[in-house]
Amino acid sequence: FPLLYSGSRADFHVIAMDRPSGEAESLWSMSHDDVSPTKWNSDWDGSALVVDDYLFEGGENSQIHIVKLNREYGPDGMVTVAPELVFNAPGWDEELTSALSGSGSRVNDVSIENSVAISGNTLYFSNSGGLVQGWDISGLKEGVAPERTFRFWTGDDTDASIVIDGEGFLYIAQEVERGSSSSRNAEVGQLVKLDPSKPDDPIVWSVADDRGMWATPAIHDGVVISPTDSGRIVGVDQVTGEILWEKKLPGPTWSSPVIVDDVWVQGDCNGVLHGFDVANVRTEPAELWSVQLEGCVESTPTVFQGRIFVGARGGAFYAIGDPTEAVGATPPTTSSAAVG
Repeated sequence: FPLLYSGSRADFHVIAMDRPSGEAESLWSMSHDDVSPTKWNSDWDGSALVVDDYLFEGGENSQIHIVKLNREYGPDGMVTVAPELVFNAPGWDEELTSALSGSGSRVNDVSIENSVAISGNTLYFSNSGGLVQGWDISGLKEGVAPERTFRFWTGDDTDASIVIDGEGFLYIAQEVERGSSSSRNAEVGQLVKLDPSKPDDPIVWSVADDRGMWATPAIHDGVVISPTDSGRIVGVDQVTGEILWEKKLPGPTWSSPVIVDDVWVQGDCNGVLHGFDVANVRTEPAELWSVQLEGCVESTPTVFQGRIFVGARGGAFYAIGDPTEAVGATPPTTSSAAVG
């Protein structure tokens, strides 16, 4: 369906992209206060996930939302929606707020800023209080309300989305931000592999970093690549948790790694977009090419039809690529458009 799902402090919207005028049209919106109770603020940071006509989205109102979209095409051939909010629940509990009680005004900062992930019949996300959770959605189509089946407190704000591998293990990257729960953060670590089938003791391994991690890790050929706030980037054995190599880029490296055809695309805060060779990812990746952009690259690049698309703090949105080549070893060229 030609629909865009996007949120901001001006609500969460379902937007049609197929109108004859060529202009986008908001077909439906959801406000942060359409549900209760709520905590923190009105923003929608995470990307929604749509599966089988259900939209899953966490909000900075600290609630998880599930919407039945009821997408169709009208007699005129244009897309329509008739959304229904079928489930919502707080992403916090009393045990979490008690653990965060030393946070002062931030005791209520339990917003959901990462994008949700689904493995099998379980919906996963974390929040700004560091509460990793899994919800059973197996009965959703039959009208059975989801139930939380996994709970683990990592201790700190988690903007990075949870990465799930083919065996169902979870990879969590958390920040170092909350002084009130620093002991828990230090105990758990900043890059953590969890086994949700062992809820009482789920940690498989962890890696410490004293600045923490905002970017979502990537997994490639058995290696977890995880940028940090300082610009340190670690390549970690997916099974053992051993650090195989480290790189240093100008930080903060909040841009998440993207890997296509054995090329790792990574932005840094000096405005450089790098391409690294990860054909043999167990050794430190060599740089294949780099492109200078304007402003810190905090956004995560996307790759489509041989082009890299990314925004930077300088206010431009870039399309990067060789006119005749797919993303790879060829040094790319750039074009840009101002965003204002």
